[in-house]
Amino acid sequence: MSGGGDFITELADRLAQDALAAEEEFDDDRLIEQLSTTIGAASMTLQEAFMTSVRIRRAEKRGRIWLDQRIAKARKASSQ
Repeated sequence: MSGGGDFITELADRLAQDALAAEEEFDDDRLIEQLSTTIGAASMTLQEAFMTSVRIRRAEKRGRIWLDQRIAKARKASSQ
């Protein structure tokens, strides 16, 4: 199957987005771990792609929060 890696990455990323949203909505800090275990029982490849997507999305969220705070601080300092 040509482009199979892209298919797996896209599939895993969509699942990661949904899982992260559910984790936040239901305040369930074990949801990702449990889902990862469930996926891994059937496909280690999908599990690895899923966890990579989860880590990247969490890192991006932390980065955006940091950047937003830094920009707000700089704007506040420049307006004084």
